[in-house]
Amino acid sequence: MHVSVSAMATPSTTTSSPATRPLGAIILAAGKGKRMNSELPKVVHPVAGKPIVYWVVRACREAGATPIVLVIGHGAESVRQAFAGDDRGIRFAIQDQQLGTGHATLCARDALGSLKGDVLVLAGDGPLIRAETIRQMHCKHVQTSAAATMATSVIPDPTGYGRIVRTAIGRFEAIVEHKNATEQQRTIHEVYPSYACFDAQQLFELLAGLKTDAVSGEYYLTDVFRMLKEQGRNVEIVDGVPPEDILSINDPQQLAEVDAILRKRLNMPMPRQAVEVSR
Repeated sequence: MHVSVSAMATPSTTTSSPATRPLGAIILAAGKGKRMNSELPKVVHPVAGKPIVYWVVRACREAGATPIVLVIGHGAESVRQAFAGDDRGIRFAIQDQQLGTGHATLCARDALGSLKGDVLVLAGDGPLIRAETIRQMHCKHVQTSAAATMATSVIPDPTGYGRIVRTAIGRFEAIVEHKNATEQQRTIHEVYPSYACFDAQQLFELLAGLKTDAVSGEYYLTDVFRMLKEQGRNVEIVDGVPPEDILSINDPQQLAEVDAILRKRLNMPMPRQAVEVSR
């Protein structure tokens, strides 16, 4: 990405608790969402009465993350307006080219500032994420002095998700993107739902040295996990995220499905048109 890699930091030896180690967040919200059949950015479509990305921000806030950097691109002003009057702890970063998750995350570096601690990297189109999952992930991250920690889920249909490859003793081996996976790897049902926590300094050092994927031409954030492992650094997994929680939204049908789940979780009434359609 035309950025030189600085000297690598030594692995962290901190034993501090999540309450005393700072935690920021980067939410990737620059996608167009072509299948939504709308000019609106995908993340501002309403679910349970709020923009999709609002629920991701809310989970980060409840977990104590600050600042929260929204990486925006297509329809950037609409995303900004979604938080007008409710921008506590929120900063914005622009991704002006769609070059992948690794590039999007790197775009947040300046907005994140001089954070000395850990940073979440989450997708803006997954509104069912829970604050408790974030807290659990960060707790393990700190307690194990990990360079990176991810949360994973085992789902019936893993099509499209990055697969989690483990060693013979169950440790993290790799994340393989669906389009790059072998037929055998595609039989794996444990997936990476874009729930990750990193040592912020180490993350940005490695992001600056990412190379494009040979298949897609994009910069993948998931390559950072591989790079950390190759350097002998500790990558941890928190498994068991409920499959329901990782549902993302790519089209109107998925939007309706997630809306119904979130309304049930929050004890909110269904909108009148949805009730009429179900009759």
